[in-house]
Amino acid sequence: MSELVVVTKDGAVAELRFNRPEALNALDLPISRAFAAAVADVTADPGVRAIVLSGEGRAFVAGGDVSAMAADPDRGHEVVDALLEVLNPALIALRENDAPVIAAVRGVAAGAGLSLVANADIVVADDKAKFVMAYDQVAGVPDCGGSWFLTHRLGRARVMDMMLTGAPLTAAEAQIAGLVSRLVPADEVDTTARTLAAKIATGPTASFGRFRRLVDAAPHTTLADQLAAERAAFVAAAQSDDFREGVAAFTARHKPEFKGR
Repeated sequence: MSELVVVTKDGAVAELRFNRPEALNALDLPISRAFAAAVADVTADPGVRAIVLSGEGRAFVAGGDVSAMAADPDRGHEVVDALLEVLNPALIALRENDAPVIAAVRGVAAGAGLSLVANADIVVADDKAKFVMAYDQVAGVPDCGGSWFLTHRLGRARVMDMMLTGAPLTAAEAQIAGLVSRLVPADEVDTTARTLAAKIATGPTASFGRFRRLVDAAPHTTLADQLAAERAAFVAAAQSDDFREGVAAFTARHKPEFKGR
């Protein structure tokens, strides 16, 4: 059996590729466990300074595997609970790690797959991609942080519309709404994401983690609290090796060589 999540490390970039194309990479327990193990591996590796999430075949991730839930409807809740017990800690680990996350999306990202996309810092998408919640079709609710990530990215009105009606976002709509960073033809998605990751992996990784924490907090805090958080983050950053390198390089007018710390 092939690996359900293929991990490839190229220099400071790690790619986690969902590899269940016959099921559009739908998340059952085995692939969820493989994903959690892959996340644990790359987030524990200090040499990884950018992470790419991608999917093999015609889809990114088509949500949770409904067939596994339907096999025994009276125990469907146990399937859901087991999946989220595995996936939730992995999502937190990705979010708490400093390495930026880039999602490379071809085809559909639905349900939990859409949540994974919204968890990314940069989203590169196929210009024909679709993004859909789909929970209204099975009387479920958003999972894998979808209600949190998407509300941050799209705002309450758009998210409630998607949840209540099941209306998908086209790739162009997703870019306008602020979910997708870059649209490219399908055959350029992976290359574009990897090129971006390679560039970002040369940057000040610890500062990038601080960027994310400040941006995540901004919609829910006062200006005074955000100013205090920025101050604390900058003071911490200014004590880092990368800050010293950046300041010296700026003064000497040459390109800095950041180590990610």
